[in-house]
Amino acid sequence: VGLEDLSNRDDSVLVREFVAQNNTSQIKHVIQILSQEFALSQHPHSRKGGLIGLAACSIALGKDSGLYLKELIEPVLTCFNDADSRLRYYACEALYNIVKVARGSVLPHFNVLFDGLSKLAADPDPNVKSGSELLDRLLKDIVTESNQFDLVGFIPLLRERIYSNNQYARQFIISWILVLESVPDINLLDYLPEILDGLFQILGDNSKEIRKMCEVALGEFLKEIKKNPSSVKFAEMANILVIHCQAADDLIQLTAMCWMREFIQLAGRVMLPYSSGILTAVLPCLSYDDRKKNIKEVANVCNQSLMKLVIPEDDEMDEAKQSMTLLAEPTPEESISNPEAASSGSLEASGDSNFSNSSVFTVTSSERIQVTLNLDGIVQVLDCHLHDTSIGMMTRIAVLKWLYHLYIKTPRKMFRHTDSLFPILLRTLSDESDEVILKDLEVLAEIASSPAGQTEGHGASDGSEARPSPVELHVPARASQLSSSGTKGLECSPSTPTMNSYFYKFMINLLKRFSSERKLLETRGAFIIRQLCLLLNAENIFHSMADILLREEDLKFASTMVHTLNTILLTSSELFQLRNQLKDLKTPESRNLFCCLYRSWCHNPVTTVSLCFLTQNYKHAYDLIQKFGDLEVTVDFLTEVDKLVQLIECPIFTYLRLQLLDVKNNPYLIKALYGLLMLLPQSSAFQLLSHRLQCVPNPELMQTADSTKPSTGFKRASASNIDYTELLQHFEKVQNKHLEARHQRAGRAEQLDRRVVL
Repeated sequence: VGLEDLSNRDDSVLVREFVAQNNTSQIKHVIQILSQEFALSQHPHSRKGGLIGLAACSIALGKDSGLYLKELIEPVLTCFNDADSRLRYYACEALYNIVKVARGSVLPHFNVLFDGLSKLAADPDPNVKSGSELLDRLLKDIVTESNQFDLVGFIPLLRERIYSNNQYARQFIISWILVLESVPDINLLDYLPEILDGLFQILGDNSKEIRKMCEVALGEFLKEIKKNPSSVKFAEMANILVIHCQAADDLIQLTAMCWMREFIQLAGRVMLPYSSGILTAVLPCLSYDDRKKNIKEVANVCNQSLMKLVIPEDDEMDEAKQSMTLLAEPTPEESISNPEAASSGSLEASGDSNFSNSSVFTVTSSERIQVTLNLDGIVQVLDCHLHDTSIGMMTRIAVLKWLYHLYIKTPRKMFRHTDSLFPILLRTLSDESDEVILKDLEVLAEIASSPAGQTEGHGASDGSEARPSPVELHVPARASQLSSSGTKGLECSPSTPTMNSYFYKFMINLLKRFSSERKLLETRGAFIIRQLCLLLNAENIFHSMADILLREEDLKFASTMVHTLNTILLTSSELFQLRNQLKDLKTPESRNLFCCLYRSWCHNPVTTVSLCFLTQNYKHAYDLIQKFGDLEVTVDFLTEVDKLVQLIECPIFTYLRLQLLDVKNNPYLIKALYGLLMLLPQSSAFQLLSHRLQCVPNPELMQTADSTKPSTGFKRASASNIDYTELLQHFEKVQNKHLEARHQRAGRAEQLDRRVVL
């Protein structure tokens, strides 16, 4: 920097003489004069001379300068704030010489030196900045060589200066962090929570160079964390990462998300108390498009890893046991089993993705951590995301997966939130995405079938819905999983999945939703019911819905719903077993189901006949068709008869068509089909059924040598314990209600027309 040879000056010689004489008081006196009367003078030339004199004194003192560093440094640092750039430059020169002579002795004064240098780093004068950089390198060399650096005393200053908005000051701060991180004897990792937030803010700087430096610094810290996870204060940094995982800057968000991924995998259940915050940050990222593909992939790993940390032990009923004492080391099930999948497509904060050999957070058996699952907070976050109509499809699916996972792992605690979650889960059935509806149905099915839902505090419904049901829903018999007060000792067949008290409530509210949203019933009704039949017991679903529809006041909706259920029953592959059960009516349960379905199916005459065809009650089907002459035959009615004829030609009714060969034993089947034929106008359906009946063989031609023996090929023993007369009377009663309702609707429409005319 062009320093002058100060050793030839008089003040230097004078100080050397005092040093030789060990005259401490005179040395201090000389320094005081140079400081007070020159370096701190009002005249610029005097200040310049004072600075040169102080540097000369330091050189003259040599190794003894450490005894007078406070007196030497303070006036020089004061000149760092001088308005004259030349004086600031001379101050840099003077301090350089003082530090160069004193070397390690200046470390006790490091904070004031660092503070002064951080200001000069942003100095507008290039010469001053150049001089400060030279001094900065010298000081870094001294810190690197020494093992007496006071890191504890330095951290508060670093924490304060790291929030500077000046680019040069930020560059200065990052350079020092990199230096301190590289010194083996300095463990900056212990104090990372103090500066992590500031580092992420610097990562968003406009300068590419500064961003790159900060990215490298964060990458070095992350490497150190993976090498020594047992000494990392994960919990103190969790909320900092949560904040920056929601940053608008892509680099900040990606880096924070990578850190969060590593924290969850390394710290395991230590991160559980921060789950609600993590989910708030992670869930929206799952719906990012390809422009933010890297963030989306890392967020997905974070989400999956966090979900695996929730275990059945978190469902302890005793509130005193909520804070569980667990080892902080995650089990294999709690960690990502595939390291490649965890880092696929993601960017490490340092740009170096070669971190596959990451360590696991291990502790000794004596080191224990109190871990509490904040389920209320998690559910609140999930509920908010479900209510937010602006979130993407993948986020909604992830939310529903979380709810399903929580109902599986912590059912007891989750059922405390079921009443608040139930309405939004029902509304989600109207979602545009089939995938979302499928996941939603899985959650609702788990709620309806979980043993934890069968408790004394949970009723099947409330208000007007709280009525006894003739449907015998099966209550969980897994007493080992429930308290004695929560189990009602009803028997259920081993083959029938258990249902709880929420099942009937679900069925009631589902039908209410279909009633209020007819478009949902038309577009997704069959899809929803078919999926529920896969997730739950189909017999229970049809039994309960039939019972609810029997009490439905909106007769038009009841007729439409019965038609929908009947179509599903006759055509869906998911209901093959239930159809076979109804076809034979061999067991009391199947006969009970038939009677229950029949009473509700009476809302729609044609579906009632089709149910009789399915259950091979051909005589009763014929009796019903005889009653059709008393009904109001509308276009809709004839359309449904047309559809029934089409169904008879489908594979489902193959057995019925084959029974036409046994004319002798199935006369009422033929009569019933002829009855349908007589109802139809001359149409394609009429021609179809007519051609089928023309194929019925002549009984005389069908006689064989064994014709004297009773035929058993298609003959089914009549279902006992079924009062068909009473069923027929019920049919007439229901149809009379429908007739009255149609007349009332017609009357109201006529009155409305008159008002319009008037």
